[in-house]
Amino acid sequence: MKVSRNFVRTFIFIFGTLVLVSYLYGLSHASDKEALWGGIPWSQAQMIVPFMFLAAFGFLMYWWTILYQNDVSMMESLRWPWGESDGGGGARLLLAFALVVIPSALWLEATIYHLDHNYSWTPILVVGVLMLTCVGNIMMGLLAYSAYADKLPGGGKMLLGSIFLGIQCILFDGIYWNLKFPW
Repeated sequence: MKVSRNFVRTFIFIFGTLVLVSYLYGLSHASDKEALWGGIPWSQAQMIVPFMFLAAFGFLMYWWTILYQNDVSMMESLRWPWGESDGGGGARLLLAFALVVIPSALWLEATIYHLDHNYSWTPILVVGVLMLTCVGNIMMGLLAYSAYADKLPGGGKMLLGSIFLGIQCILFDGIYWNLKFPW
């Protein structure tokens, strides 16, 4: 499936905006905002907050490099490290981005729903949403690694951006937050 750069740009514009809107909306109606930190004490949470901004910077660095700084042929040449470039890089990139931004837009509402209802299945919903984001972040990293290995312009920036995003999404949200949350 051939996915155009403009389609990926539009997708990120829409769903990236939905991530921000979901956080604003979620924080505006959460009954206990501190409970969203789970079992992480504020002394640790305040040290995690700068990494949220680093993650946003990393995502924007990746996004800008692949969708604006380079030509279309670079995006189309993206491949998995174990495969060959076949012109389907746009579809791979769209899948990776979708697995990051769509679950990210759902995470806060899923967490609020769990806190308000605490059904037996709601932890699975929250953890599942976070794991999808982690998988998308790993996929972004794999595409960036291949771009770096292929010496594509900006491949190193993309790899660094995916690492910045991964510190927050994988280490702090996917692992630490889940371990500390009082399920």
